[in-house]
Amino acid sequence: MTLETAKARSGRGTGSGSGPGSGKRSSTGKSSSGAWFLVLPALIPILILSVGPLLYGIALAFTDSQSGRTTPTQWVGLLNFQDLLHDTLFWESFRIGLLWAVGVTVPQFLLALGLALLLNQNLRFRWLARALAIIPWAMPEVVVGIMWRLVYNPDAGILNETVRDLGLGDGRDWLTGLATALPAVILVGIWAGMPQTTVALLAGLQNTPHELHEAAALDGAGAWRRFRTVTWPAVKPVALAITALNFIWNFNSFALVYVLTNGGPGGRTRLPMLFAYEQAFRYGQFGYAAAMGCVMVAAISVMLAFYLVGRLKGGEDQ
Repeated sequence: MTLETAKARSGRGTGSGSGPGSGKRSSTGKSSSGAWFLVLPALIPILILSVGPLLYGIALAFTDSQSGRTTPTQWVGLLNFQDLLHDTLFWESFRIGLLWAVGVTVPQFLLALGLALLLNQNLRFRWLARALAIIPWAMPEVVVGIMWRLVYNPDAGILNETVRDLGLGDGRDWLTGLATALPAVILVGIWAGMPQTTVALLAGLQNTPHELHEAAALDGAGAWRRFRTVTWPAVKPVALAITALNFIWNFNSFALVYVLTNGGPGGRTRLPMLFAYEQAFRYGQFGYAAAMGCVMVAAISVMLAFYLVGRLKGGEDQ
């Protein structure tokens, strides 16, 4: 009985020594597979709808793919990119895209910051002002474009009617004038995108401790000094992030400018996305348009890299 008891105890000891380790490994493997199982429903649409088309577009850029061809598509290597280097129309659209992105993003941020500072004050009917400020954000870009086309209408638009009532002239066709088309479109872009920036900056302002403002005021700091030493350091991470996202979003704009001017007049508002769209669906040059898309993706990747490097350096300095 004593020997059997010892064997039983030794068996239990051996089992207890190996059992927990194997149990942990088993539970770890099960948890890892369970995590992948939970992530898979969200990962599959991303792979199918984002990564897949991106890889297909990159591959298409190295072919002579065209619409309506009866012959098989041929691999042409870097030929599309070589043609793109000498395409002055594309680089002109790229320049216009940069002007548009900067012209929209910078005033958009400054106006949104002022509006966010105003909405952060303890004012009457502040809730109503915040609700009204979000309205342009809730409207689809196509609806915004149609609405502003009516505003800019040369015959019955409210802008020209106001100009005539004020005795400033007979008005003009804002969207077809060579000198006014791009500024007019930029104004619409600022109006349409400002609510998103305002909401983000307002969230950053509300996370700033009120005690810091009170302490700075007790120390005799004025409004500008309180903003520079208390408000801006607190809202700076949000400001940098939303500005970078807005710049990328504006550079990739399509629907708003397409509805307003369709790239005219004379290509003065032809953004890179519009130019690539024309090459693909108006002229059927799918391979060439895909090469343009690759160049734009590379440009945006460089912008993101500069932004991330700046954020990392800023984090190290802090």
